[in-house]
Amino acid sequence: MQMREAHFPGRAPIEAYGNGGFRFADMSHRGSILCVQSGIYGWPVSAPGEVDVEALERVFDDADRPELLLLGTGRALVPPTPETRSACSAQGVRIEVMDTGAAVRTFNVLLAEQRSVAAALIAVE
Repeated sequence: MQMREAHFPGRAPIEAYGNGGFRFADMSHRGSILCVQSGIYGWPVSAPGEVDVEALERVFDDADRPELLLLGTGRALVPPTPETRSACSAQGVRIEVMDTGAAVRTFNVLLAEQRSVAAALIAVE
């Protein structure tokens, strides 16, 4: 059996979140997700302390790098490390940190406005 990376090849609003996952594009994903221009990917981050430069590599490597990255850190707002903030700045990506619910709502609004936005969303129970 071949395991493939969880990936939805498009941009879509997040329809629901909670119970350890997300619903989007009439599908569901258990675990955290990373939403970039090239699609929505499963993201192997389960806690804010795991967010580092390596975890955000897909954001920086995407062909259409976003102007803004929304970081949803679970139920509470947890700031990223100074190194992570510096890496985002060096890549020309502004980072805004908020709880996952606020990040989902903000992402949906900015996506509807066709803004240059990505979202790194940690799943909540």
